Amino acid sequence: MKGKKVSESKVILSHVMQPQDANPAGNIHGGVIMKLIDNAAGVVAIRHARSNAVTASIDRLDFHSPVYIGDLVTLTASLNLVKRSSMEIGVRVESENMISGKTHHTASAYLTFVALDQEGKSLEVPPLILESADEKRRHQEALQRSAQRALERRKQ
Repeated sequence: MKGKKVSESKVILSHVMQPQDANPAGNIHGGVIMKLIDNAAGVVAIRHARSNAVTASIDRLDFHSPVYIGDLVTLTASLNLVKRSSMEIGVRVESENMISGKTHHTASAYLTFVALDQEGKSLEVPPLILESADEKRRHQEALQRSAQRALERRKQ
């Protein structure tokens, strides 16, 4: 199977936050941001696998700054690690006040997706071609997270 570059599946998605996304205080619900993160990661997984892919896990998700109605939320998602049928995708979320231009790092998350065939069974995906030093660093960090997740599963 021919490998694919990280850049072939990377995605940048932007959304303007609307009143229906917010709580009564005007802050955007964390669940709305979580859904956007899952959607962005899902696009990356499907583009890489060229098949259906489902969320298997979401690693720690910390919110660093609030998002408000009218903010532009931009998600940058790309592959960090590819195994036989699973893929770790990193997603960085930034919010921008479009009037002032001020931006904030809102959240980051790592999600694991599994590619599925038409019968719903795991499907082998192309290996990942790492080109830049940053991609190689992110890959090494993902290997460490993967090993930690495996250790935690064995303890259960």
